[in-house]
Amino acid sequence: MTFAQFMQLALYDPALGYYARAQPRVGYEPGTDFFTASTSGPIFGELIVAACVELLGARDPRNYHFVELGAETSIGILDQLAHPFASARTVQLGSPITLSGPCVVFSNELFDAQPFHRFIWRGGAWRELGVSLSDHTLSECELPTLTAAALPSHAPEGYIIDAPLAANRLLDQIAGETWQGLFVACDYGKSWLELTTATPAGTARAYYRHTQSNDLLARPGEQDLTCHICWDWLSERLKHQGFADPKTDSQETFLVRHAAKALATITAAEASRLSQRKLALMQLLHPAHLGQKFQVLHAQRHSS
Repeated sequence: MTFAQFMQLALYDPALGYYARAQPRVGYEPGTDFFTASTSGPIFGELIVAACVELLGARDPRNYHFVELGAETSIGILDQLAHPFASARTVQLGSPITLSGPCVVFSNELFDAQPFHRFIWRGGAWRELGVSLSDHTLSECELPTLTAAALPSHAPEGYIIDAPLAANRLLDQIAGETWQGLFVACDYGKSWLELTTATPAGTARAYYRHTQSNDLLARPGEQDLTCHICWDWLSERLKHQGFADPKTDSQETFLVRHAAKALATITAAEASRLSQRKLALMQLLHPAHLGQKFQVLHAQRHSS
């Protein structure tokens, strides 16, 4: 099978899939595998709210419904936070997505959790990497057929591209719903140029108990699998669906640029002490932590 088919089973199989199992995955507690911006506590939600309100500009946020897609838990980033939106709801990873009317559609690490295909340049041609099962052992293999993808015409021998094609299809589905408003996606990714010239071993990796691994076939259903998404592909899809001028910023730049007043308020309130809120803010913004590791794609589509 293709690696994407294996990943679909390993992450989303109803009985055995990593994201289908009722277990904690995010955080610092024993048994968790990774942390993300939402692990920083309510401050992340506060800053996202401030940034969304700023991006809406003259449009009244009270007319918009905040929808968080791919929420790790049912409570979402706005849990117990005062917000100016008409309503707030979450759609957990793998659940059906329905959107209509004026919305602020937000996601945090949704697109990197989608199955991806793996391609390798071998002997002057692209070949697709797949997964085979023999004697109860999973191993990597090269497949006789190639999934359609817009791959470069040449590459160095052995160059690997992890192509997040399912992320494209998911965004087509989200943008194809009958809604208008603001789209904001926090994730980690690269440009198509970076993926095709600067990552010769690909970007795929596994996470288990806060340890990164290149053994993608170990512990199927028990470890997270992910790769960098392609911002260029997602931006083009937003444009095709009528979103104006999609932009991708580092998380640090996005929050400093669009949540400046909230940042100033928090900084002033925590100036005289080393508090958990100050530490969380540093984690979200500092380039050595999440500030540069994550990027934010945002765009708007409004009815005339």
